[in-house]
Amino acid sequence: MIGVGMKANRLALAGTFCWNRDCPDYGKAGRGNIVKYGKTAKGTQRLKCTTCEKVFVENRGTVFYGKHHSPHEIMECLAMVAEKNSLASIHRIKGIKEETVSSWLLEAADHVEVVESLLLANYPLTREKLDAMWANVEHKGEKVHTPKSPRDAASGVELQ
Repeated sequence: MIGVGMKANRLALAGTFCWNRDCPDYGKAGRGNIVKYGKTAKGTQRLKCTTCEKVFVENRGTVFYGKHHSPHEIMECLAMVAEKNSLASIHRIKGIKEETVSSWLLEAADHVEVVESLLLANYPLTREKLDAMWANVEHKGEKVHTPKSPRDAASGVELQ
C-alpha cells in the first residue's frame, strides 16, 4: 500500500515511517525503525516504531484504512464506478451498500494519484473513464436537476 509521506510531493510506503507526531522519527521514511509486529484479526500487517514503541497498521493513511472490506473489493467497486456502473447495480452485483461505495469514492478523491495508479495498473480502464468517475465525485453522485421543457409540462397546464 502506498500512502503520502510527510514531505511534500513525495510518496512513501505507508509502513516506512512513524505516524506518531511525538516521535523523533515522525514522518521520516526509511530510518529502519519500523518493524513487523504481528497481524490484526483480519490479516492486516501491524507495525511498530522502535523509537517510540507505538504500533500502527500498514494501511494507515490509505483509502483502505479502517475498512471492513478488502482492498481488492474496494478497488473493484471503484473500477465498476469508472466503468459507469450505477451504485445500485454495484449493490446488486457485489452486495455492498450504495452508501458504502459512495463514501469510498469520496475518500478516494483524497488519494487521487494513488487510486488512479492502482486502477490503471490493475483494471482495463482509460483516462477518460477515470475523469468521468471523478466528475461523479464532484457532484457527489447526485443527479443534476434540469428544468422540464414546456412540452413535458404536466397534463392540464396551458403551453404558451
